[in-house]
Amino acid sequence: MPQRQSKLNQTAPTITLELLQRVEADNNLTQRSLAQELGIALGLANTYLKLCVKKGFIKIKQAPANRYVYYLTPKGFAEKSRLTSEYFSQSFQFFRMARSDMAAVFKLCMANGYKRVAMHGLTDLAEIALLCATEADISIVAIVDKDSLKISYAEVPIVKTLKEDTCDVIVITDLGDPQAAYNRLLATYPKVPLLAPNFLKVNTSVNRNTLGQDVEGKPL
Repeated sequence: MPQRQSKLNQTAPTITLELLQRVEADNNLTQRSLAQELGIALGLANTYLKLCVKKGFIKIKQAPANRYVYYLTPKGFAEKSRLTSEYFSQSFQFFRMARSDMAAVFKLCMANGYKRVAMHGLTDLAEIALLCATEADISIVAIVDKDSLKISYAEVPIVKTLKEDTCDVIVITDLGDPQAAYNRLLATYPKVPLLAPNFLKVNTSVNRNTLGQDVEGKPL
């Protein structure tokens, strides 16, 4: 499944939730394996683990061979439940906001005659965009993602680079650093219009002359 956000951009509650989930699933894990599973530095994993112990979410017991066993406390189970509920609430808000903004982007595409759309970034936003695309008179021709090992997603080709003549517009669906992605694409594909959903807060003013109007269809 596409990732909602980069590991580097995870919030403290998200890391805490994943840590509690990992401890519940395997109380024999090590700090190193925990760091690898969370996708964060060993020192950061150790910091979060100590914080959870201090808050009473996790209890540590020493095991043979200088190993440690980690247990969730009743307080830890309650915190995991609370964070899970909060996560799904935020996920629903994300879906509603992303769907609304992507619908506006595709409306702008149709207004400008952009029928062949390429997306940059295989993320949850790209997945939502694919759903919105079925309601618009456009075609998603490719998803650009240099880090993905997949060759396609939902029958859409995943490519490392894009040929300019294969699309009419590129839509930013990168959630890690959308502004940096926009700037790179602007330099790499200067002749291809670029669009981004409003909630990503990408500064597209440098390319306004190419687009002619903003995502809501208003003249710039």
